[in-house]
Amino acid sequence: MSGSSDHDDGGASFAFDTLAAAVLDEGGTVLRWSSTAAKLVGYTATEVRGRPVRDLVADVPGGSLAAPLRGTTVPVGGRALLRHSLGGTVDVTFRVFRLEGAAELLALAALTQMVSEQELGVSLLRALFSQDGIGIGIHDPDLALLRTNLDPAMFGGPPAQSRSRPRDVLIPEDADDIEASLRQVLESGVSLVGAEKRIRSPQVPEREWTLRMSAVRLEDAAAHPAGVAVLFTDMTEQRQARRHLDLLREAAIRVGGSLDVQRTAQQLAEVVVPALGSLGIVDLAEAVLEGDEPPKWSGGGDFHLRAVGSATSEWPGRIQRGESLPPLPDHPAFRRVQHGETVVMTRQELVTALDDPELVDLLLPGAWHSMAIAPLYARGLILGDLQIWRVKESEPFTPEDVELVTEIASRGALAIDNARRYTREHRAAVALQHRLLPRATNDTPAAETVGIYRPASGGAEIGGDWFDVIRLPSLRLALVVGDVAGHGLPATASMGRLRTAIHTLADLELAPDELLTRLDGLVQRLSAEASPRHRDTVSATCLYVVYDPVSQQCTLASAGHPPPVVVRSDGTEQDVPISPGPPLGVGGMPFETTTVTLEPDSLVALYTKGLMLREDCDIDAGLRRLTDRLAAHHRPDAPLDEVGRSVLVGIGDQPARDDIALLLARTRAVRRENTAGWEFPADPTVVAEARDEVTRQLTEWGLDDLAFTTELVVSELVTNAIRYAGGPVGVRLIREDVLVCEVTDPSNTQPRLRRARSTEEGGRGLFLVAQLTTRWGCRYGQTGKTIWVEQSLTEQTGPFLWDVQNLVP
Repeated sequence: MSGSSDHDDGGASFAFDTLAAAVLDEGGTVLRWSSTAAKLVGYTATEVRGRPVRDLVADVPGGSLAAPLRGTTVPVGGRALLRHSLGGTVDVTFRVFRLEGAAELLALAALTQMVSEQELGVSLLRALFSQDGIGIGIHDPDLALLRTNLDPAMFGGPPAQSRSRPRDVLIPEDADDIEASLRQVLESGVSLVGAEKRIRSPQVPEREWTLRMSAVRLEDAAAHPAGVAVLFTDMTEQRQARRHLDLLREAAIRVGGSLDVQRTAQQLAEVVVPALGSLGIVDLAEAVLEGDEPPKWSGGGDFHLRAVGSATSEWPGRIQRGESLPPLPDHPAFRRVQHGETVVMTRQELVTALDDPELVDLLLPGAWHSMAIAPLYARGLILGDLQIWRVKESEPFTPEDVELVTEIASRGALAIDNARRYTREHRAAVALQHRLLPRATNDTPAAETVGIYRPASGGAEIGGDWFDVIRLPSLRLALVVGDVAGHGLPATASMGRLRTAIHTLADLELAPDELLTRLDGLVQRLSAEASPRHRDTVSATCLYVVYDPVSQQCTLASAGHPPPVVVRSDGTEQDVPISPGPPLGVGGMPFETTTVTLEPDSLVALYTKGLMLREDCDIDAGLRRLTDRLAAHHRPDAPLDEVGRSVLVGIGDQPARDDIALLLARTRAVRRENTAGWEFPADPTVVAEARDEVTRQLTEWGLDDLAFTTELVVSELVTNAIRYAGGPVGVRLIREDVLVCEVTDPSNTQPRLRRARSTEEGGRGLFLVAQLTTRWGCRYGQTGKTIWVEQSLTEQTGPFLWDVQNLVP
């Protein structure tokens, strides 16, 4: 072997650049010495030629030499520490070969470290190429494949060919992505670590795999790019599992956020598209939409299902949102769904199961590959079904897909059932609330009224808002609006108790401030009776208004409630300066009354705070908005219910956070010619005069049929007033839909109705009055009292057909 190197720096592999060579005789004497050997130990060929090679050996690690080569004393190979000309040793691994046809030996040696690295490299490549779970590919600088353990046929592509490139086996989009990444590694030398790549084959473009790819640049001895080594791991199943977990998490977040059944069904339909199919449909039993339990499903027939939710606003066949599904035949696949199992069917299987071309046309899309139908099963009830249709995808449902669909349907069913039960309870509470409220419309001589109640929505519980219209004696009208603290049935029950109490107190004809004072005491007693955890919530606000159409005066008092809005007939606002007292139940503080005069056809609006807080939390802004809308829609000839609806239309599209009560009243005035009044001194002789004045007025009004009864009533009441109260005595007649007769005296003595004994001469006056009139009562003023009676003008009021003496016991 010559002492000079024949190696070309530009072409030979760096694996041979440091390989030292020597030719020995059978005794181990050096005959020839390569230049790389000289570089290795620092001795030239001249210096070592003719010397035993063992002179260069400084040490031999224990047990590292193989047996001698046959016929020689030279070991076959092993490790040795060679002396270096500059001192120290060089650790080498060597191997000795006999040359064919010659008595010479060839010894090859390399640094032990390099030999170990190459052995490790070979071992590593061998291990990698033998793996099933890890793919490896070696590409040259042109990205031509030199070696790989991957067979593209595994991913639907053609078998790998020698020096093929990614674009030869993948669709262009995926091939461009991978080649761009590999070229970046080649040019920059920066390794690519853990990049996820999607690969699809032109043979099956609808299927895809996910590979995690890492790549490093390969370099020659001069650090020039020699190719790229690529490692792949198949992440398709892991990605699918992660996608399933993400989908379950999304379903948990998105489905169930609403307590509206139809909205929840829509959310369930949306969460499965496009992750599991191109069309998601939810059908629900009609009873579920009403909050009731669905009927039992068994066999074929009409299941009373309605199409409720669609992820893409598209529906299979000709069934549209809200329409009923036709009766279905009895089939084993449908029975499996009825028993709580998710069923996957191909088009042909479902067509066969339906066995009716009309049903096929009505229920199935024009083109689809497979369909999964999962029952919405919750608490032993099948509420409906979830359908997932694969229209564009040709890949069938896998067992993992079926398991996922079942889990999503189960969670969706619980959310829908929660919404169903809320709907039932909310509907019951709303029904109770409405039953506790008065008629929505009233038409009285004092005012035309319309009440509107809207419960809270969007998951909020029913509240305790209420309104009331109470007809008071002498044509007066009480308007009430209030708001009980809290929500739910306890608030509704409290509202019913307060409304009953107000009716009772109103019958006593108390002034608004006194009525609220007594109502405040009642609320305090209710709070004391409540359980400790509910005690703090027993409270309410209330506005009580009394309107007198004769005087056109409106007297009102507030217990923590906002003032009414008053709009005149010309559309201008009338200020009502009230001083609200504390809410009911606080106690210890007085209530103040305010009196204002209202023009005829004035619009009075009483409301609860829910009307103000729908768009923002600024009460003043809400009040201004309400006033402007009332002014814009109020016209004397406009139906009052239309005014109320118009006011609420612009409140906002978002669901109300609190319930709303709105009471509108359009005031009227009793014409002056329909009232008449007199005042008499405390003289028994004026009783006849009072009878004459009343008879004359009734004749003028054309009410002669009521003259006898009214004379008798006036005679009894005036006589009692003069006898027991003194004077002056006032008499007033009011004619509207009833005839009102009032007698006022300065006494505060409470008149009482009693049955006189046959031996008694007196005590029959009020008894006669009560028998001869529709109703009667007494109210107190700041000084004195007024006894009033009413006689109907809408019924037959002719002369009595019996003797008055028959009324006397």
